[in-house]
Amino acid sequence: MAARSSERLGEGDVQAIDQLRETYGRLREELGRVIIGQHEAIERLTICLFARGHGLLMGVPGLAKTLLVSKLAETMSLRFSRIQFTPDLMPMDITGTDILQDVVGGKREFQFVHGPVFANIVLADEINRAPPKTQAAMLEAMQERKVTVIGKTFRLEAPFLVLATQNPVEQEGTYPLPEAQLDRFMFLIEMIYPSEEEEVLIARTTTGDELPELRNLLHAEDIVRNQQLVRRVPVPDHVYEYAVKLTRKTRPNDLTAPAWLKPLVAWGAGPRAVQYLILGAKARSALLGSYLVRLEDIKEVAAPVLTHRIITTFAAQAEGIDAKGIVKRLVEETDAAT
Repeated sequence: MAARSSERLGEGDVQAIDQLRETYGRLREELGRVIIGQHEAIERLTICLFARGHGLLMGVPGLAKTLLVSKLAETMSLRFSRIQFTPDLMPMDITGTDILQDVVGGKREFQFVHGPVFANIVLADEINRAPPKTQAAMLEAMQERKVTVIGKTFRLEAPFLVLATQNPVEQEGTYPLPEAQLDRFMFLIEMIYPSEEEEVLIARTTTGDELPELRNLLHAEDIVRNQQLVRRVPVPDHVYEYAVKLTRKTRPNDLTAPAWLKPLVAWGAGPRAVQYLILGAKARSALLGSYLVRLEDIKEVAAPVLTHRIITTFAAQAEGIDAKGIVKRLVEETDAAT
């Protein structure tokens, strides 16, 4: 049932959100000791974590994607695992497998050896380098939060966050993720080049002593509790309606789609986009200390939620129009009509 504008959080939840805002401020400050810049990426990674979503990081090599993810896990006292995806990687290399082991009494029996997916934060490095069968094993774990090996099902411990990276430069020897699998990622998080001042600071801080160890600010049970808190943040009816209108306008066959979009978009975003717009807005609202989701929160998460869910046509590519530009224009037009 849709939340009404009159709904309010309880006193305990209000205090919990205040505490989450303070913790988020300390988290950004702590990560700033190691990660120079990338403030937007840090915010979106944190939103994914507290909204129980997964993120796809896109950026050229050398932008600290791996370092950011590992340090995020360090500040949260979580088990971190990195999987380097390669063309010869098999599903069992991710999930684990049964191995014949010696047991008491001289007998031997099969015991399950957990794979690297059994962690709280999993970095799937260059996920598009692995063949589709291996990608599917990873994506099943993301969606179901469990893995099935030789007929046995094993649940993954909460919190569970997958952050996958893709290199937009190299295309040889890669297996691009199908659209249906891209849809399972909550956010597409772009890592951008640093500014000149930030790059000077990077040169100063990373060419001297070893990087500092970061303080643990949150434990697993704290994160699970805050994930539940995020789901309770009220959403006014007009915010729900805005999210639905914005998503429907991305579909070229929808009656509300603008005329300029129809020749540029082959496929638009599905209902999962609406869910992630709302969940992302709830998480952002809570992290910033707001007790109610605002339209501003939806607009801020629109690009990372919708960009990888819009499939452009050859006409759009020929004109140099990308999905990010289409989302920006749709948000502007939906604002004007609201």
